Order: sequence, then structure tokens, then C-alpha cells
Amino acid sequence: MNSIFFTRLFRLLILLLVQVLVFNNIHLLGYITPLVIGYMVVCMHRGTPRVGVLLWGFVVGLLFDMFSNTAGMASASCTLIAMIQPVLLERLVPRDSAENLTPSFASLGFGNYVFYVFLLMAVLHSCFYLLDAFTLTDWPLTLLSILGGSVLTTLIIICIELLIRTRQETTHHS
Repeated sequence: MNSIFFTRLFRLLILLLVQVLVFNNIHLLGYITPLVIGYMVVCMHRGTPRVGVLLWGFVVGLLFDMFSNTAGMASASCTLIAMIQPVLLERLVPRDSAENLTPSFASLGFGNYVFYVFLLMAVLHSCFYLLDAFTLTDWPLTLLSILGGSVLTTLIIICIELLIRTRQETTHHS
């Protein structure tokens, strides 16, 4: 086993714990709940085999489903963004970039990174809330949940990313 696997596993445990204990209890306007577990798929390296990305996405969603009682909605949603992530990342990274590039502000640029995160979170929230509603009779509330959740989750992920990168830069300069 390599260190990347254990880093991802540690990150998964922390994100799952924070998601289940904190973010699942946030319901802005009664409908907007961040799904920060999508960050696991967002930060997958460029060279990760497609099957690996899909497995991580499915496992992340399955664990979330088990602790949140969401009946497969997160598994389906996380697997869907895991299918999209490698294609989207290839479109946004410079052609001459490293094979093991990790998506971040530094590697993609601020605008591209925010676009990358928001698009993946919009797909995650769309799939999750459309499966949850399973009807479009209350479409304004479903749309509010999707857009609000996507924006809120993107902002939280940007804050996490800034916190992690600032900490790494401080450690490297010491």
C-alpha cells in the first residue's frame, strides 16, 4: 500500500465524520444542505485509474448512505461525479502538466478550479436531490436545494482547499 491510499483513507474518515456530525445538521432556509463528501472525488489525482476513481466515489457514497440513511442516493451521486471527474479534469489542466497532478488553485488556476468544483458539486446535488424528490411537482424547492447546496458546498470546499494549501505552504517554508 502506498501513502496516497492512506492519505485518501484518512481524508475520507475526517470528511465522513464532519459530514455526518456537522453538515447533515445544516439546513439553510430549510432545504440547503452541503454535501462536502464530494470533495473526495474533487481531489482525485489526474493519473488515478478510472476504475479507482469510480471505486472511491462509490465507497464514499456508500459510507455516507450507511451513516445518513439515504438509501443509495449518495452512492449513485458520487459514482456519477466520479465518472465525470477524469474527463472534466483533462479538459481543464494544461497539456504539459504532470500525470499525478492534484486539482488545486495552483494547478488549475483560481477560475478553473472554482468552475471545476462547482460543476462537480452541481452534478452531485442535482443527482442527489432529484433522486430524493423523485418527482418534479415541487421543482422550485428541488431547484433551491440543488443550487443552494452546490454554491454552499463549493464555498466550503474552497475554504478547505485554502486551509490545506496555506498549511502546506507554511510547513514547506519552515
